[in-house]
Amino acid sequence: MSLEEEEAEELAGGELKGCRVTSGGIFVGYNTFDSPKYIGFLSQKLQQEIQAKPEAYPFQEILYYNIGNPQSLGQKSITFFREVLALCDHPAILAKSETQALFSADSIERARKILDQISGRATGAYSHSQGIKGLRDTIATAIEARDGFPADPNNIFMTDGASPALLIRSEKDGILCPIPQYPLYSASIALHGGTLVPYYLDEATGWGSEVSELKKQLQEAKSNGITVRALVVINPGNLTGQVLAEENQKAIVEFCKEEGLVLLADEVYQENVYVPEKKFHSFKKVARSMGYDEKDIHLVSFQSVSKGYYGECGKMGGYMEVTGFGADVREHIYKLASVNLCSNITGQILASLVMSPPK
Repeated sequence: MSLEEEEAEELAGGELKGCRVTSGGIFVGYNTFDSPKYIGFLSQKLQQEIQAKPEAYPFQEILYYNIGNPQSLGQKSITFFREVLALCDHPAILAKSETQALFSADSIERARKILDQISGRATGAYSHSQGIKGLRDTIATAIEARDGFPADPNNIFMTDGASPALLIRSEKDGILCPIPQYPLYSASIALHGGTLVPYYLDEATGWGSEVSELKKQLQEAKSNGITVRALVVINPGNLTGQVLAEENQKAIVEFCKEEGLVLLADEVYQENVYVPEKKFHSFKKVARSMGYDEKDIHLVSFQSVSKGYYGECGKMGGYMEVTGFGADVREHIYKLASVNLCSNITGQILASLVMSPPK
């Protein structure tokens, strides 16, 4: 058996042992198996074989549906977004006479405004580790307009997408995650040495998150010596597409408050609601409407440019709104953000555009 075949067999078996050097570099072992990545591994290998020997297969192209990546499948980008990005990346063209004919007035106006907020008017420069202040102002204003409650730009941390940075003390720290779930969470928790505590969505109630199930799994984790630190809720859902009823959200907020859990609200599909009788409500809006302010509940809300109607996966832009944490915790969150200096500037700009498109 070749080394490549051995690696594929380990992937298929769902277990990788430790970390070792392979023909392709360093191979890091996980104790969980992510089937979409295995499918991707096989499809890329197959694509190479097709390129080397086209006559060997009755097809010449592989379509990658194993992950949400709409622009790779032909979805067109939003013109306004791309025009603003182009003007920000090459501001010299703003001075050219033909620019007025090539770009919309909205795009030109927004690009000028954004460039005025960037140090040196250069998208190739590092920004503040938390993100460009003017862009965070724009996002905070948009959140406030969406929810009807104040939003503080100092609570906004710009990120490369919506994948949260997790610091987990040990395998005795647990995070409640929904099943079915987006594999990001199981992989991130495993990578950081924690324990995934699964809770099962109820198909009979439209894939709702029943508090009775949350309590059951929490107690079972405690009996196994696991200290549960946080609850992940994906709304609208991935993979199931459900939109939680507001009463269900209120019950979840009460549960987190009673148990002292951090509520991690993955809300990256907030634009993807297609049923007229369903409406997206952010967990922040729900908590504030219940009378809870920042001192009452620890909440982190995530948004990403990779989802929604825009599907800008390759731009890797997003943010998290962090509320309910003391100054000492916020300081450590900032330290974590500063490890990578800043998130990419293109993603930061795009996140602000997604939250504040032209009216």
